Amino acid sequence: MLKISFAKPALPKIGAVAMGVFDNRKLTKSAAAYDRKSRGAVTRAIGASRFKGKKRDLLAVLAPSGSRLGRLVLYGFGKPGALDALGAEAIGGALVAHLAQTGEDDLAVVVEIEAAKGLSPATAAARIAYGARLRSYRFDKYRTTEKPEQKPSLKRLVVMVDDPARAKAEFQRLDKVADGVFFARDLVSEPANVIHPESLAHEAQSLSALGVDVELLGEEKMRKLGMNALLGVGHGSAKESHLVVMRWQGRPGAKGEQPVAFVGKGVTFDSGGISIKPAGGMEEMKWDMAGSAAVIGLMKALAARNAKVNAVGVIGLVENMPSGTAQRPGDVVRSMSGQTIEVINTDAEGRLVLADALWYTRERFKPRIMIDLATLTGAIMVALGREHAGLFSNNDELADRLLAAGKAEGERLWRMPLGEAYDKEINSDIADMKNTGNRYGGSITAAQFLKRFVKDTPWAHLDIAGMAWSEKDRPTVPKGGSAFGVRLLDRLVADNYESAA
Repeated sequence: MLKISFAKPALPKIGAVAMGVFDNRKLTKSAAAYDRKSRGAVTRAIGASRFKGKKRDLLAVLAPSGSRLGRLVLYGFGKPGALDALGAEAIGGALVAHLAQTGEDDLAVVVEIEAAKGLSPATAAARIAYGARLRSYRFDKYRTTEKPEQKPSLKRLVVMVDDPARAKAEFQRLDKVADGVFFARDLVSEPANVIHPESLAHEAQSLSALGVDVELLGEEKMRKLGMNALLGVGHGSAKESHLVVMRWQGRPGAKGEQPVAFVGKGVTFDSGGISIKPAGGMEEMKWDMAGSAAVIGLMKALAARNAKVNAVGVIGLVENMPSGTAQRPGDVVRSMSGQTIEVINTDAEGRLVLADALWYTRERFKPRIMIDLATLTGAIMVALGREHAGLFSNNDELADRLLAAGKAEGERLWRMPLGEAYDKEINSDIADMKNTGNRYGGSITAAQFLKRFVKDTPWAHLDIAGMAWSEKDRPTVPKGGSAFGVRLLDRLVADNYESAA
């Protein structure tokens, strides 16, 4: 784990030091001072490169002879006053990614910017540290033959800024959110023989150490509640299905206050069931529980930072497997709401899980808002690729708040339509509805299906199928499980539903 601290600016004696350069190669004070001390080494290195000081520019220079420093890394601030929070995070992430395999143990980052866009130097320092922490994530617990030189060398990061106390205070909150992000990434990264409904429920129970009240409902309890849509998905598995309820009472004195609620799809492995998927790429279906992981990570973040909000997290945990007991195409199930569903395709299982989980959450907790997260459809990836998650909502205010939070945290959403014409596509000839429409607008008809189980509760559905797993390294998200949704929803809560009272 990368150890992060804050200090006042000073030239370190060992390790690596990173200094900022503004657009058009304008040196910051610290870089100019080092240039003078090194007899022009900085300006010579810049002059011999394509480094311009633009955002995300990076230039590594070996320290001059006679210095105990290993190397100097110059990073671009862009135009003075133009750096924003996400840009600062990207700097931290880029520095960690660059130095991780260089053999350097220590990195000092000097932060010198002009306050702008609501970003003070202390805030920029905190965000650089946050980006560095997020990018340092690595899931390596199953690697047993890795050589020492293949492992990241960077162990310590010192962020230097004129007001280190303020930067540290701002980072402490972000650090708790990063804990939630890492927890969610771990859960998504684990193989399906390790993470299944029972073990994932057990992982959620660990939040009780932070003051989260965790309740488990097994198949017997769910059967009594009439959750036949959820239970049907797990019929083919040897693993028992579970529903997990997590409650964080950040405002215990606010009796009767409606909580904010988050519901996650937790299909710990999705073979497709009887409507089995092709073999190629099926191993990726271990992360079909990413929505539930995001809800667990969010609840961890809210509790760890002592968020002043009453929040509920509900996750439906199942394994979708083919067997002699598996649900069949053509079966009809009665959901907890009483509505009947004709199962056309057993690989459209996530919406069946969410149907009962959403109805249960609505009926029991009567939340002020309800948001579900699910790797629900491949259709959303066809529409939006891997750059945005799909946002569907019955409430414009909630949708706008989600869009703003996503933009602020770099977890981008794109609002998709809902409408009566799409809704008609899931009408069944023998039941109240069927679980798939025709081949067109598949992510929309899936959302219309969910909408039938929320009634008038302000609700949003986030289809995160394209965002749950990163196929390449990004500034603050290494390749692998992304924990998409944790930062977004934490920001949503902080900006709109958290009270200081």
